[in-house]
Amino acid sequence: MISRLPENIQGALFMTVCMAAFGINDALMKVASADFSLIQAIFIRSVFTTVLLGIYAWRTSGLWVSVEKNDRKLIGLRVGAEICGAFCFLTAVFNMPLANATSILQSVPLAVTLGAAIFLDEKVGWRRFGAILLGFTGVLIIIRPGSEGFNSYSFYALGAIVFIVLRDLTTRRVSGNVPSTFISFLTSLGIMVVTAGMLPFTEWTPLTFENTGILALTSLFVIIGYTLSVSSVRVGDIAFVSPFRYTILLWSIILGVLFFGDIPDHWTLIGSAIVVVMGIYTFYREQKLAAR
Repeated sequence: MISRLPENIQGALFMTVCMAAFGINDALMKVASADFSLIQAIFIRSVFTTVLLGIYAWRTSGLWVSVEKNDRKLIGLRVGAEICGAFCFLTAVFNMPLANATSILQSVPLAVTLGAAIFLDEKVGWRRFGAILLGFTGVLIIIRPGSEGFNSYSFYALGAIVFIVLRDLTTRRVSGNVPSTFISFLTSLGIMVVTAGMLPFTEWTPLTFENTGILALTSLFVIIGYTLSVSSVRVGDIAFVSPFRYTILLWSIILGVLFFGDIPDHWTLIGSAIVVVMGIYTFYREQKLAAR
């Protein structure tokens, strides 16, 4: 039924569901931080995720596929960027309010536009460059370096932006005949292998039905997020689809209040509003220029 919808609507739907899944996953991972170290939490989650993704990819004939040499390099780069981005962002989530970490991440579309101009030679005019500058000013308002409410873990969220931009730009260059499930499976497998190698250097918490169940649940949501993050940038106009990325901010605020009692202060809301408005304006300009 979804395939009958216009491509832009499909992409927007994929992105919205993707953001909801990632928002719930982030909240559950923060809950798990009370029992587990970052490395152990990511490892256990990735075990569940890799097994489930492997079964799904196998059942949909997306596990064993022929990949061209150029695509192999791009997928390898994407997997590496996803691993580094996950570490950076979850470090921020474990150590600061969920809404704040997520708000900083909303500058990703602006950073993708800037990255496309620098690395993909896409033309970006002065208006979009101005919007990017104002958008990152909004990020500084959220972070407020030097202020009483400053959290040094905000820099991990900024680091995550760099890797997510690399991931998204790489995804756009992977051939369309490579299944999204295959890319998602390799991503999860890469995270599992890397964290497994780091386990001897971190404290291990005994597993119980309750704390393991939370991480098993996160794996279901991260599978949805992994798969749809690939599909959403492949379907429809990227300028139409990408603004729906901001729906995760609403989820993070609601989940932050319900799970942790974290109510964003007015500076965080102001900075987030600036980032969102500048991001939407950037997409508007991209659409207008594309129409010309």
